[in-house]
Parts: sequence; structure tokens; C-alpha cells
Amino acid sequence: MDIKVLKQLRDQTGAGVVAVKKALEEAKGDLTKAKAILRQKGLAKAKKKADRTTAEGQIYAYIHAGGQAGAMVELACETDFVARNNDFMTLCKEVAMQVVSMQPKNVKELLKQSYIREPEKTMVDLINNAIAKLGENIVVKRFKRFELGGK
Repeated sequence: MDIKVLKQLRDQTGAGVVAVKKALEEAKGDLTKAKAILRQKGLAKAKKKADRTTAEGQIYAYIHAGGQAGAMVELACETDFVARNNDFMTLCKEVAMQVVSMQPKNVKELLKQSYIREPEKTMVDLINNAIAKLGENIVVKRFKRFELGGK
């Protein structure tokens, strides 16, 4: 197995080494097929965790460059350990940036939107990838967008 391909897939998906290796073996080295396999496995993991209680998390504030707009988001997870994890904090920032940029009206609309950094993904995909990686249920509870001079 080509180590460069394994590293590339791991960097692109954030999946663990063992999962990436298995996906590449199953896909017979095809990077695109391996990504699809990892995505499906991530969705399955997310569905299994969907009913778990999310009593921990973060309130995250993001101010867009120039200070003209910002957002506060509440992301919930299962444990304080994950709530303090760098990957969880990065997810908080990405969700807040999405809120500032795309101005969704509610959580349901936010989750359906194309992710600003990777338009082929939805926000649900982004969150499901984090669930698969961190091993806990993650829920966007609420958000508020602010704009200079706004209501």
C-alpha cells in the first residue's frame, strides 16, 4: 500500500490510520471510492450516536475580519473532554463562520447548507465527520448572527 495515498486520504478525511487503510484496501487503492466508504461508515457511526445525550459543549463566538459581523453558536457534545478538544473547537469555529457567511435563519436551514470551504459537502456532512472522528454525538443547539448596525 502506498503510504503517500494513505497519508493523503487521512489528511482529507481526518479518519484514523486503521480506518483509512481498511477503506483503501476495500476500494482497491481508489482514493475516490475509499472516501465514499469512509463517508458511509461515518454516517453509520453518526446514526448510532444520534440518540445519545449531549449535555456538554461550547458557546463559541466568532467575529469576522473587520469586525462588521459575528456569530455565537452553541454546539453540544456528550463529554467535557470532547468539548475541550481542538477538533471540536475547530468545528465550532467552522459552524460560526458558516452562520456569518451564509446567514441561515435556523438550525435546520444551517444543516442543509453547502459548507463554505467545501461546497460538495453539507454542514450535516461536516458534523457527521466530526462525530465519526471524535466518537460522540454532536448537535448544533442554536446560534445568533450579529451585524454592525443590525437589529
